[in-house]
Parts: sequence; structure tokens; C-alpha cells
Amino acid sequence: MKNKSRHPEKVNKPSNPLKRKPKWIKSKIQNSKKFFATKTIINTNNLVTVCQEANCPNITECWGKGHATFMVMGDTCTRACAFCDVKTGKPGPLDISEPLKIADAVKQLNLSHVVITSVDRDDLVDGGAHHFYNVITLTREKNPETTIEVLTPDFLRKGDAYKIVLKAKPDVFNHNIETVPSMYLKVRPGARYFTSVELLKNVKKLDKSTFTKSGLMVGMGESKEEIIQVMDDLRSADVDFLTIGQYLQPSEKHFPLQRYYEPAEFEELKSIAISKGFLLVSSSPLTRSSYHADEDFKRLRAARDKQNKCHQPQL
Repeated sequence: MKNKSRHPEKVNKPSNPLKRKPKWIKSKIQNSKKFFATKTIINTNNLVTVCQEANCPNITECWGKGHATFMVMGDTCTRACAFCDVKTGKPGPLDISEPLKIADAVKQLNLSHVVITSVDRDDLVDGGAHHFYNVITLTREKNPETTIEVLTPDFLRKGDAYKIVLKAKPDVFNHNIETVPSMYLKVRPGARYFTSVELLKNVKKLDKSTFTKSGLMVGMGESKEEIIQVMDDLRSADVDFLTIGQYLQPSEKHFPLQRYYEPAEFEELKSIAISKGFLLVSSSPLTRSSYHADEDFKRLRAARDKQNKCHQPQL
């Protein structure tokens, strides 16, 4: 028999009640056959995706196109960010066969562009940098035409571990800033704002050919002025690509959503960010780091080519 709480009225009391979603936040349903084909490949290879673990609102659309964002190093994070739906706890050992599984899955899905992210692994000496390196190199070896984007942890207190990832030459190095500095202690207590900014800055300094990217959630109580300051900080770090999306509170236990931004507000933020000098900006309620990443990469490369052409000396 299960033990009953002495205070049953407290068990069901929501701490942060969910707000009803507005009409403009709707995920799209795509080809169901393709969706299940994608799911089969992921399950057959025994892989983890951020699409599932983070309860992404775009999963039906992306999987319906045969796209999936792989999450390496397990499904358990060593941190407990208040906004995130990925479970927290003590992770298991690394799966040394995972790089091969990812490479095979990319080939089976016939991806032209793949996004590979991970949980935070503060328990590892290098934060998982060598594992990222192995995933990238083997994926490229088996899929030479596929461009590779990584969404990494901050490698806090891991020294130059990020250099190991960069040595594998990903096409895009993404690390999400997530929110404004004033919200960090509440939203990302295990992270440090300026550590994240410095990571992105150092990546670009070390390899200017690699695109850098970062993402920001809105609706958590930040001000417009704070968002603009984050844009300035990211541009000072020479970040190429910024994504801005609506924070969607996963459950009553997570950080409370303060408000939904309207589509026009996302357009305004996009205009401001473009004026700051980002090569590319994706800003909409359903924008996520890997949402339409394949199409965005093509735009990003075209934008840099255009910029380089403009900077060529006239004969």
C-alpha cells in the first residue's frame, strides 16, 4: 500500500499554474508516415533526442520532415535549470558506441544538416568535450556532405575543453544564452551569464570560419531593455546568428511564465537584432535552436558570402 500524505491538500496544489496558450502558438502536423519512419530510426538506434526530452512543440513538424535533433551523453542532466523539461540527476556512463549510432542515423535519415546537442555533464572532467569530438568526426566521416551544428553546454570550470569540440570543425557552434543576466540565479542557477558570453567570444576568436549562434527565450519577466543588452553582449562576442523564441512553461513545477509575446513583438525584436549586425536572426513564438536549422544554415552561409563580397576591395 502506498503511503498517504498527511497533507493531501498540498500535494495537488499547483505552485506555478499554467497559462492558456494563445491562438498563434500552434505546432504543425506534417507527413505522419515520415514522422513514424523518423521515430523508428531513432528507436532502432537507441538514441535520445532533445525533441522528446525537452518536450519540443515542433516535434510533429520536424519529425514529419525527417529531421531530428540528437541529444548525446544520455537523458539525465547534472543541472536543474528551472525552465527545462530534461530530467535531472546522476547520469550513467557514456555510451562509447553512440558516435557510430548517431553517424548511422544521420545517414539513414539522409540529413543535409544535423544538430547535435547534449545534457550538461559536470561529472565529466572535460564536460563531454571528447565525446562531442568523436560524434562530430564519425558523423562527418560517414556523411561527408552533411553540415554539422553543435549546441553545447557552457563547459563551466572545464578550462579549455571547448577547444576539443572546435578541433572537430563543426560548421556551427551554438551555445544558448537562454535569458537575461538578472534572471540567471532563478532560471539557470548552475550557469553564469558572462561565462556563456565568453565561451562564444573565445570560439569565434579561435576559429573565425565557424559560425557562432546563440538563443534567447522571452516571457520569463525580462524587460525589453535587458533583451537589447543581451543582443549587444552577443554582438560584442561576434556571434553570427541569434534565435529568439517564446518560453513555454513545461509544467506547474517549472519557472512561471510571465506572459506570451505577440507575433508583432517578435518581429520588432528581429528588426532590432538585425540592426545590431547579426548575420541572421530567427524570431518567432515557436523558434527554437534547431527549428528549421537546415534552411537557416543555407541563409547564414549566403549572408556571409554576401558580406564578404561587399568587403572585397574594388579594382
